[in-house]
Amino acid sequence: MQALLSPGSLVTIAGASLSVIGWLGYASGNPNLSLPTIFYGIPILLGGLALKSSELPPARRLTPPERFRELRERPESEPLRKLLADVLRWRYGQKAHLESSLEVLKLWDEDNPPELLSVEELDHDGGYGLCLRFRSGAVPFARWQERRERLGRFFGSGLIAELEARDPDGIQLTLLPGTGTGAGAGTNADSSAAPA
Repeated sequence: MQALLSPGSLVTIAGASLSVIGWLGYASGNPNLSLPTIFYGIPILLGGLALKSSELPPARRLTPPERFRELRERPESEPLRKLLADVLRWRYGQKAHLESSLEVLKLWDEDNPPELLSVEELDHDGGYGLCLRFRSGAVPFARWQERRERLGRFFGSGLIAELEARDPDGIQLTLLPGTGTGAGAGTNADSSAAPA
């Protein structure tokens, strides 16, 4: 159902509907209906198909949205709240979620990049945390461990990163609040716009 409601799917359905209406109008001899619907329908359909071909669905959310609402809305939770919103939206023209962030952290492989599979919200001693599960691709766990300290600082001031190897090809990155997490903490997560 989620894939059917993606922006690419909605544009494709709208273009296909307009095109069908246009061809029916043409077949029934109604030029006032056929000309505008075909004229707009075919380009919209092609645009929707182009979006579908480069579509990256949101990461799977393991925690119900209402569960940690109060923790998530605190000012000190802003960096992780932005990160969560970033990975829960549709992306177009990217190979993976957090692509530019992982490139900056040197945790990227062009041919087989890490793939974000799921995200889970956490309550860590009254503070807000996130658990991100990746399929590591061609980036070995040792390289993730080398950058563990930088991972926490990268996504927000005062955050602590914990890493755990899961399965043969899985990595779990947990971002937890540490001391000194302030309301002014920023985030370096991907911020490129995607169609809503």
